[in-house]
Amino acid sequence: MEAIFTHDYIYTAGVYSIVVLSIILSLAIFEWVTQYGTWQEIRRGNLAVALATGGKVFGIANVFRHSIMANDTVLAMLGWGAFGFILLLFVYFIYEFLSPGFKVDEELKNDNRAVGLLSFVLSVSLSYVIGASID
Repeated sequence: MEAIFTHDYIYTAGVYSIVVLSIILSLAIFEWVTQYGTWQEIRRGNLAVALATGGKVFGIANVFRHSIMANDTVLAMLGWGAFGFILLLFVYFIYEFLSPGFKVDEELKNDNRAVGLLSFVLSVSLSYVIGASID
């Protein structure tokens, strides 16, 4: 079985598939913790929610990018990717904690684009910090 993963195309397709499934799982977990329906809000044209969700997707993918580059095994890549996701999940709670004047979820649901943009930037920027620490 290991011999199959020595082929670049097969390895890339396998890692790609794992990361896509991980992103779907991560978004399902984020959907569970948020107080709004992500896909319903995006369908309504809510740019703030789209920005926040896009930042989460980019952040998760960026953590996996660093994890893929730094690890020789798929299992190690998955471990670091999962750990990075947990840290990104903490970003969500930290953002809520650091904004006591308003509720982030309510502002996102109300299409407050400033809150959505800051959510995007937090996810993306901290994914770089997480990725830089993976070795």
